[in-house]
Amino acid sequence: MRYSIQHIVSIVHATVTNIVDAEVEQLLIDSRKIIFPKTSLFFALHSNRRNGHSFIEDVYKRGVRNFVVDELVDELVDETKYPEANFLQVSNTLKALQQLVAYHRSNFTIPVIGITGSNGKTIVKEWLYQLLSTEKNIVKSPKSYNSQIGVPISVLNMVKENELAIFEAGISS
Repeated sequence: MRYSIQHIVSIVHATVTNIVDAEVEQLLIDSRKIIFPKTSLFFALHSNRRNGHSFIEDVYKRGVRNFVVDELVDELVDETKYPEANFLQVSNTLKALQQLVAYHRSNFTIPVIGITGSNGKTIVKEWLYQLLSTEKNIVKSPKSYNSQIGVPISVLNMVKENELAIFEAGISS
C-alpha cells in the first residue's frame, strides 16, 4: 500500500484544515507497534475499553504525523500541539478504514479465497497457502487477523505482484 495523504483524504471523504505533504505506506491501529512512523497513518479507533484518540500525543512524540480521527477531535485533541501533523477528520474512523480498504481492493482483479467459521480458519488458511504458494505469489492474513480490524489490515497487504489472496474472517453478531 502506498498512497499520498491527499489521495487518502479523497478516498475517506475527510475534512482537513491544513495538509502537509506525506506518503502513507503503513496502517497503524496500535500505538505499541510503531515501526515506520514517517510513513504510517494512525487510525484513532474506538473500542469498549479504549479510545484511540487518547494515544495521539504518544504516537506523535514517536514520529507519526498522519492521523484519522472522528468528529470528536475538537473535544479530544488540541491540534495546535501537533504543528507537523495531518488530521483527517471523519465521522467514523472504522468506516473510514473500511473505505480505504475497499478502494485498495478495487485496484486488484486477483482471486480471493475467504475462510470463515467459528473454528479452524487459521490452520485452513495456512494449509492452503502451503499447497498453493509453490505455484502462485500469495498474500494472506498475517497470524489470525480475522476481526473487523484485522481483515482490512490483511487486505492492505495486497500488492501488484500477488496472484492470489487468502484471507480469514471471523464471525461476529
